[in-house]
Amino acid sequence: MTFLKGHILTDPRERVVLEHCGIVDPENIYEVMQHGGYETVRKVLLQRTPEEVVDEVKASGLRGRGGAGFPTGLKWEFAAKEQSEIKYMVCNGDEGEPGTFKDRLLMEGDPHRIIEGMIIGGYAIGARYGYVYIRGEYAEAIRRFKKAVAQAEEHHLLGDRILNSDFSFHLTIHEGAGSYVCGEETALLESLEGRRGQPRVRPPFPAQAGLWGMPTNVNNVETLANIPLILLKGSSWFTSIGTESSSGTKLFTLSGHVRNRGTVEMPMGTTLRQLIEEDGGGMVGRFKAAQLGGSAGALLGEDMLDVPIDYASMLGKGAVLGSGALLVMNDTTCVVDMLKCFLKFFVHESCGKCAPCRVGTKQLYELACRLSDGRGTERDVDLMLTTAEGMKATSLCALGASPVLPISSILKYFKEEVMEHTRGICRAGVCY
Repeated sequence: MTFLKGHILTDPRERVVLEHCGIVDPENIYEVMQHGGYETVRKVLLQRTPEEVVDEVKASGLRGRGGAGFPTGLKWEFAAKEQSEIKYMVCNGDEGEPGTFKDRLLMEGDPHRIIEGMIIGGYAIGARYGYVYIRGEYAEAIRRFKKAVAQAEEHHLLGDRILNSDFSFHLTIHEGAGSYVCGEETALLESLEGRRGQPRVRPPFPAQAGLWGMPTNVNNVETLANIPLILLKGSSWFTSIGTESSSGTKLFTLSGHVRNRGTVEMPMGTTLRQLIEEDGGGMVGRFKAAQLGGSAGALLGEDMLDVPIDYASMLGKGAVLGSGALLVMNDTTCVVDMLKCFLKFFVHESCGKCAPCRVGTKQLYELACRLSDGRGTERDVDLMLTTAEGMKATSLCALGASPVLPISSILKYFKEEVMEHTRGICRAGVCY
């Protein structure tokens, strides 16, 4: 039986959250439990208080793996402190970032681990109801998740009085409808409530007023996959992996001009050079740049090859870790053509709720098209950056703020190449 359609590059002996993917049958709960599945839930419900669980997650230093990198334990604490009879625990599986497919591998390869993380999270914040919001295109992940939920219910791991404890937790699967902006947590909540997926004005934040106005915690798939291990092995074990400021491992999805493409799990602090040369099998052609974090991420030049990839190091260099998507480019790539591709994506995916994003993304794309077809001027280059900076300052959500990073980083490393396009020159021979 084939358990996974994706390609995992990491050696099974070096995996943490991916330890069972492709090895344990995700559709067989007996096999999952033989490999430790739901062991942590049993220990947590019998031996730990909700406050102790929150404190352990805080001590681990786990940060959100969906892109924002917010401390998970702090997020749980905010929701736990809210006084409400009804609270919700939500898993964000709406993986829409171009070049990112690590959450799909987790949902297909080990859905029971995600369910276990949600049960523990629900217990910690006092939520009796949970939703798993999965990207609609992920048909296999949806099918396997539904089967996993049914199996967990049959074994009294979901439902009323789980394992004869006083804690009840009910889980519902919700299929997304193909909107990139629903990866933003408040837009996801709008979609769950049956409305058009558009971001909300904050505050209030979901921890205070989320799904149907009730306290809600939203976590990414990869984030939740870490929870059972943290509570089983302890926060000190987790902080022993990675760097001082960024503990644990991170899933990266390698694509582009590398010999090996797929998902790799590496400790935080791994360098770009290691990812490319060791797990990626080396370059196809000469390295030119790598974009980290999806379309919203910065382009990294050769000077970034040996910088540790973690939250603090990337922030210090004006970049972001984001979702962990890594697009590697060789010298046959035209940066203007790539920028035009990114901006076309943002135009298509803008929800249109706020004018800075609705109008700005279209203007940026038109300016990039002018450069790529030989009509661009030096003023257009300056206008692109000014417009993107204005969007970052005024847009309602992160989508409108996203174009500034790829634009500013391209101008940092490849301004001469961009300016050549104002003179009708494309050194890669792509645009003309």
